[in-house]
Amino acid sequence: MPSWFCSRAWFSHVGPFDEGGRGVPEDLLFFYNHLRKGGGVVRVDQSLLLYRYHPGAATHSVLEATIWTHRVHFLEERALPHWATFTIWNAGRQGRRLYRSLTAGAQRKVVAFCDVDENKIRKGFYCYEDSLERPKPRVPILHFRAARPPFVICVKLDLTGGAFEDNLRSLHLQEGRDFLHFS
Repeated sequence: MPSWFCSRAWFSHVGPFDEGGRGVPEDLLFFYNHLRKGGGVVRVDQSLLLYRYHPGAATHSVLEATIWTHRVHFLEERALPHWATFTIWNAGRQGRRLYRSLTAGAQRKVVAFCDVDENKIRKGFYCYEDSLERPKPRVPILHFRAARPPFVICVKLDLTGGAFEDNLRSLHLQEGRDFLHFS
C-alpha cells in the first residue's frame, strides 16, 4: 500500500487535515493540497514502514465513490489541462467508468481507448449510451501499439503476470509526461 510522509514544517505550510468527520478522505485531500503547493513525490520501491490496518479503522468509513470523485476532479484540475488530447488505456469497466466520470469538456479530449483484448478492439468503438449529446459519442478502441500518448492508465499493476508492465515498457514512455496511472 502506498504511503508518504513530510516534515512538520511542510505539514504546517500545507495546512491542516480536513476534519470534516467520518467519510472524508482527509489524507487524500491533504496530499492533493501538498501537490498544489508545489510539494514533490519520490517513488521508493521498497518497504519503509509497516502500516497498521484493522477493521475498525476510520478509513473504512470513506466510500470508494467519494475517493473516485476526488481523484477524477484532481486529474481534470492538474493533468488534463496540459494535454490537448489523450487516450484511456483500458476499454474495460474501469476505463469506461473514468470516461463517464469526466466532464463533457474532458470527454471531448479522449481520442481513443486502447487495450489488448481482441474482442474489444474488434468492436472498434465505445458508444456512451447515457450521453445527452446527439449523436452519442463514439470513441475508437485501438490496440495499445496503435494508440498515441499521452495515456491515462486504468489498469492495476501486478495483475497480469507482468504482461501489462512489459507492454508499457515496450513503448519507452516517461511517467508523468506520457502517461499517468489512474487505477
